[in-house]
Amino acid sequence: MSVFILVSGPFTNERIWSEVTGPLRESGAEAHPVTLSMRPEAGLETHVEDVVRLIDSLDAPQLVLVGHDYAIHPVLGAADRRPERIARIVYLDAGLPEDGDRALTLVPDPTVHHLLGADGPGPVPAPQPQEWQRWGSTEGLSPQRLALLSDLAAPQPPRTLTQPLRLTGAAAHVPTTGILCTAGGTTIETVEALVRTGPPQFRKLADPRVSFFELATGHWPMLSRPDELAEVLLRAAAGEGRRLTAPEDESPYLRPFLLDVPEVPQVRNGRLDLHLPEPAAAVGPRPAVLFVHGGPVPRDREPGLRAAPFYVGYGRLAASLGVVGAVVGHRLHGISEYPQAADDVAEGVELLRADPRVDPDRIALWFFSGAGLLAADWIAAPPAWLRCLALTYPILDPLAGWGAVGDRFHPIGALPADGGTLPPLVLTRAGLETPQIGDTVERFVSAAEEKKAPVEIIDVPHGVHGFEIHNRTDESREAVTRAVRTVLGHLRIQQI
Repeated sequence: MSVFILVSGPFTNERIWSEVTGPLRESGAEAHPVTLSMRPEAGLETHVEDVVRLIDSLDAPQLVLVGHDYAIHPVLGAADRRPERIARIVYLDAGLPEDGDRALTLVPDPTVHHLLGADGPGPVPAPQPQEWQRWGSTEGLSPQRLALLSDLAAPQPPRTLTQPLRLTGAAAHVPTTGILCTAGGTTIETVEALVRTGPPQFRKLADPRVSFFELATGHWPMLSRPDELAEVLLRAAAGEGRRLTAPEDESPYLRPFLLDVPEVPQVRNGRLDLHLPEPAAAVGPRPAVLFVHGGPVPRDREPGLRAAPFYVGYGRLAASLGVVGAVVGHRLHGISEYPQAADDVAEGVELLRADPRVDPDRIALWFFSGAGLLAADWIAAPPAWLRCLALTYPILDPLAGWGAVGDRFHPIGALPADGGTLPPLVLTRAGLETPQIGDTVERFVSAAEEKKAPVEIIDVPHGVHGFEIHNRTDESREAVTRAVRTVLGHLRIQQI
């Protein structure tokens, strides 16, 4: 017999589970929904204690903790304190917070980020029926259900969203299950693509102790599909669900660069790595390409992606063709840290332009993957020295649930009305891109066409996200060579 503790997301309480607890109990399971404290002074630690107190009150030796949305934070905190009591943790349409993360980071409603700032002036008002879509897909909820959701809601204490989650790792061995509500845009296919081609931290989702289910509904399945949710919870508790696999090597970013490139002199200056043309090729200051690696990346990855063969290869390739190939290391460790990463990139640009070996008036910026959002600043206000802006399988608009990114980092919205003010844009597009990311690329291309922005597209029809690593084919090699030649052409480098 499974024993469930059900913890709901922001604003709600135990009553939201009323149509799920019945089917669970009829199956022979126990179901214990939690009402978290909504006192104005309550913080995340208060909610962790609420869950721990319920765990301690139950006789069952093993429990299944279910955290919906925000509630995954107190669920993980409680599991960390009572790991021996937890049989499984279920992430119900929830993020993947780690030690030190604040729940505010994963709040999709941008108005909440403006309201709270660092500490928050007061409780976050509960959404009105028409406002719930800011917190997740409302597919499957009738107007009556949305009204019920508001009737059940209470203001969310601000410190529950701003207080950092503290984890010791004591529950790291506990099996987990992710239940994805696909109307929000995230599917098992999406997660599998992230495991296969995304940042290294997603590889842990291929652990055999991790399983996945999908529900074809919006963000509140306990109201839209309660019977199906109950069935999936029972299956999760039984250890069922789809398992994912990861590439055999520990980190695909450590694979050799897909092109044979010569070693060239390398200099490190703070966050900037410079790959320099051979002295015979470097007559006077040379144009430069600044490569901006993707992310988010783990905090403990040092010296970071700039030292990976992938980016070293791009830098050396540029240098072998007569320009300075620079790679900037930035601190994009989470989706709330785009401002910090943007400052790091700006600092790298200044270091690059100040280097006597570099022509400060002929610079190209090249953004990869999640760093695509960082291009917004340079699209909105391109300086005269920016001769080309390159984008490779970029994210060009915040993804679903990325409200913490803020208004600044929206490349689509940054496109000027008069596209003629932009430098040439070189976009390398993966034909087998993940749907969420691919949608941002297509919307960017459409907006650029409408505003007559100069976009040159290099298609890789059979390429996935990170095709240089995962599709080591002639098609990929040709795409990289063509992209580099195109960018250098805009720097007026003719000897390529």
